[in-house]
Amino acid sequence: MFHVKLPGQDAMARHADEHLVSGRVKLPRRIVERPLRQVSKRLLMALMVLAITVFIVWSDRAGYHDNSDGRVTLLDAVYYATVTLSTTGYGDIVPYSDGARLTNVLLITPLRVLFLIILVGTTLEVLTERTREEWRLNRWRSNLREHTVIVGFGTKGRSAMQTLCATGLRKDQIVIVDPSAKVIEAANAEGFVGVVGDATRSDVLIRAELQKARQIVVAPQRDDTAVLVTLTARQLNRGAKIVAAVREEENAPLLRQSGADAVITSSGAAGRLLGLSVLSPSAGTVMEDLIQQGSGLDLIERPVIKAEVGRSVRETEDLVVSVLRGHRLLGYDDPAASPLQLTDRLITIVRAENGSPLDSSE
Repeated sequence: MFHVKLPGQDAMARHADEHLVSGRVKLPRRIVERPLRQVSKRLLMALMVLAITVFIVWSDRAGYHDNSDGRVTLLDAVYYATVTLSTTGYGDIVPYSDGARLTNVLLITPLRVLFLIILVGTTLEVLTERTREEWRLNRWRSNLREHTVIVGFGTKGRSAMQTLCATGLRKDQIVIVDPSAKVIEAANAEGFVGVVGDATRSDVLIRAELQKARQIVVAPQRDDTAVLVTLTARQLNRGAKIVAAVREEENAPLLRQSGADAVITSSGAAGRLLGLSVLSPSAGTVMEDLIQQGSGLDLIERPVIKAEVGRSVRETEDLVVSVLRGHRLLGYDDPAASPLQLTDRLITIVRAENGSPLDSSE
């Protein structure tokens, strides 16, 4: 049972609407013209062809014979044009003069062909588009490997996406999951693949190919949703790195127990930054600069190069904050951090223009 509790009296209706689009994978594509506009234009063209045919028949109505009363009215002209263009041809109204028959051969027959092309062309285009979209979806699924899944495309999810892209991750290696179809449409417009649906459901995450993902960012609006998403994601993918965001700090241990490798407390981090800015506005500015990827100073993780092996932390060109050795995170002032080893990874502060992309490979 996949029930979502929503506030308000229309919760059932809203859940039903979400269920209809749940799990839909939407690939980014450049839409030249909206489908409704395309259909409207084709319908207008068909009506124009019909109007031209009616005008031709009505202008030469003396050359036609109606078996019911012998004369052709305007309604009869519309009727004859309709059944002729649709190739129905009941035979109750027929052209009998040479001029009317010649007009049928030279004008009405080409108009009939044009009318059929408009109708059949619209149908073929719809079928072709569906086939093309299905082919693109299958190719995307087969080629997707070691990607990043971002659950929730609000402020936190979007900021995480911008940081990842700034460090060199391609857009086609990011999949956005969000329950709002409008949010996914916005992600598509920016070039990202999106899945519409409730990320607490395993079938929605499977459609995002989460089982093949390398890293997962969990950034929904609610902490309880973050816990359920993390549990489901960890069951589907035991080896992926999961980073989750929570609003309240007391929920962080629950996220870690659910399988998150790292938990970011948004309210606590914002509060500490506010307090730091009050005590020292300059220090707050520096911290905000570090948080914003690609401007001023950047905090990056990189491997130790051969020239740095055997040196102390303070002898490197970059400002080293911590040393990652195996699963241990050593501070820059920890005696065990020096000398540096080839398998170490350094957390450093660099200038954004000189900083290398974040390398999170093992």
